[in-house]
Amino acid sequence: MVNRIKKAVLPVAGLGTRFLPATKAVPKEMLTIVDRPVIQYVVDEAKAAGIEHIVFVTGRGKATIEDHFDIQPELEETLKARGKEAELAALAAELPAAGGVSFTRQQAPLGLGHAIWCAREIVGKEPFAVLLPDMLMRSEPGCLAQMMAAYDKHGGNVIALEETVPEKVHKYGIVALGAEDEAGVEITGMVEKPKREEAPSTFYISGRYILQPEIFQILETTQPGAGGEIQLTDGMIRLAERQRFTGVRFTGATFDCGAKAGFLAANVAYALERADIAAEFKAELKKTLGEAAIKQLLS
Repeated sequence: MVNRIKKAVLPVAGLGTRFLPATKAVPKEMLTIVDRPVIQYVVDEAKAAGIEHIVFVTGRGKATIEDHFDIQPELEETLKARGKEAELAALAAELPAAGGVSFTRQQAPLGLGHAIWCAREIVGKEPFAVLLPDMLMRSEPGCLAQMMAAYDKHGGNVIALEETVPEKVHKYGIVALGAEDEAGVEITGMVEKPKREEAPSTFYISGRYILQPEIFQILETTQPGAGGEIQLTDGMIRLAERQRFTGVRFTGATFDCGAKAGFLAANVAYALERADIAAEFKAELKKTLGEAAIKQLLS
């Protein structure tokens, strides 16, 4: 019987330089997709998969994230006085349970692997999930929920996989694939940003992970890799020498909200799903792009 995954680590210490000047004073994770911060969608995915405790690895200038996941008595009193019951209910639904979130600091930008390592004392000696907050992965059930099913069957470590074209394998951590069943595919090897001719497949490690706690000890001694940073993939390669890794092929829609094009695409996709604004938004798109362009986009 495998240990149930109850904690998730969300590394949110990045500076968001690709969105300057917007992120000079506002954390990139608090930029909104329609009317909700990017980070809220990721937390919702974690909660839907059964996660009970979110660990945010933050940096300087990220206090707004803490405020977002806390009560705001003045705002609630104002909404109550104005009879804004729907808005009050929405705020209450997104409020974490008392003690359900923790915050720890990554004092220097030393890489994703280092950020995960910073959560070691809060996570403790139990398996945990990692969700990259830039990546919105839209599906039903959610990506992490799909991975939980693979974890329940195979235990060990689980990573989300997506496929790219051979010309782009040098941008990602690429995996070698083994035996596959209905729950997932065995990972037989991993390589960080290989040359095209050296890549074992075209499947890359996406933004969701389930990891065993032994990764912390490995990350503590992992040397800086690509970009001079401590890479999580390098730590997982070492962990894979002693523990199983299972890959789950994610076939939903992924939006890289750390890039401007992905962020804008996410706003369009999520707006078109909203019953309260979809019709009005389509009308605005038609005015901006023209009828023929809209038909092509929605086909």
